[in-house]
Amino acid sequence: MSQFISVFDMLKIGVGPSSSHTLGPWRAAQKWIKILKKDKLFHQIDGIRIDLFGSLSLTGKGHATDYAILLGLSGTDPEYIPIDDIEQIITQIKTQKKLQFNNEKEISFSVENVVFNKDFLPFHANGIMFRGFCKGKEISTQTFYSIGGGFIVQENDHLEDEIEINKKNFPFPINRAIQLEEYCEKEDLSISEIVYKNELELNSAEHIDKEIHRIWSTMLECMYIGCHTEGKLPGGLNVKRRAFDTHQKLIKDTSYTNPEQWITAIRSTEVKFREILKWVSCFALSVNEVNASLGRVVTAPTNGSAGVIPSVLMYYLVIENHDADFSHVKKFLLTAGEIGSIFKKNATISAAMGGCQAEIGVSSAMAAAALTELLGGTAAQSLVAAEIAMEHHLGLTCDPIGGLVQIPCIERNAMGAIKAISAAEMALETNPKEVKVPLDKVIDTMWETAKDMHKNYKETSEGGLAINVGLADC
Repeated sequence: MSQFISVFDMLKIGVGPSSSHTLGPWRAAQKWIKILKKDKLFHQIDGIRIDLFGSLSLTGKGHATDYAILLGLSGTDPEYIPIDDIEQIITQIKTQKKLQFNNEKEISFSVENVVFNKDFLPFHANGIMFRGFCKGKEISTQTFYSIGGGFIVQENDHLEDEIEINKKNFPFPINRAIQLEEYCEKEDLSISEIVYKNELELNSAEHIDKEIHRIWSTMLECMYIGCHTEGKLPGGLNVKRRAFDTHQKLIKDTSYTNPEQWITAIRSTEVKFREILKWVSCFALSVNEVNASLGRVVTAPTNGSAGVIPSVLMYYLVIENHDADFSHVKKFLLTAGEIGSIFKKNATISAAMGGCQAEIGVSSAMAAAALTELLGGTAAQSLVAAEIAMEHHLGLTCDPIGGLVQIPCIERNAMGAIKAISAAEMALETNPKEVKVPLDKVIDTMWETAKDMHKNYKETSEGGLAINVGLADC
């Protein structure tokens, strides 16, 4: 038995800088409030303490984990909160030492009530415990785990509470890549068509189109903002935004006034090989610079790897196919989402569990498969592209300097995007029947590599670049 994971689970709109360390804790705070209300305890709560464990604690400050929790407890939603409201809410809590609990009742609260514990809980590297008090007595304790991509679970969660993948519920139940390939061959359908038929079991065609359009609009706006914002990123590393300068050199004096006109403007620029490389890198950097600034991005499949998929899709729209429209965007995102879900079911998309191979590696594989389909590749070739992209990210560690999603994270999105495009081109020239390593074997290998990887290289900032390059060096 396995859980059905929708494309809209893999591609979620939220706030940066991290899906596991920001979006996940934010969602956990919202879930705790729901539990309190269900247990009729919400209105009794007059004190709160939050304990962070493992990777959430070790890099929580750099990932704004504490801020995300405060925002969640304040009743805001990461998908819809006006970005400009974030600083105001946090400042108000800090100065007034009051929390507008779910925006319904005011309780005393100090930011010191969020406690950073370096200990790891046995269930998962990203543990968070909410404790609620009434007149000094603890009346609620709930522990959540942020398992990557904004997904949260509790130890007592049961699979039967989720949607089971089977023929009764879905026309094409998918757990492994080989199943997806077999369906495509038998039905003579592309990956995106198979995925779409499954999604229709949950939502109407109109709803699917609306949500995919909203996801793409968020991605496009994110790239647009990143390419038109200069300065330095917050956090203390003094990292200069690079997308702005690169974009200015590439776009030259072309005129436009909005993201849609921007696409047309880019299509009129030079398309020499070096310019193409710069454009793809610029798109990827722009997204993750917005992400690092607590901006709104699409988790794809994580925030730290959010730049790969939009940059590769943008590459297709402005370089490969100037006649591309929403139908191409839809195919790309449906295919990408399904590839990501297969990785999540059989390995991990959490850097705290698997290193950066679980984030940039997976996003590169997702983008490679999706691009291959749009370029006319078969389903089998799309899976070959995903395999090639992941194979060349195996073992990639997660060692963010200062616990911030900046160095080397932002650049890695550009590298992952370029690898995805290369993987797609190689796959298109490949006979899948001659391939020695299937995607499922690479996914299994990634998971084994993740389990063998030293914990210091799993988003703890206790190994690699994170200790060899200090804040003083920046």
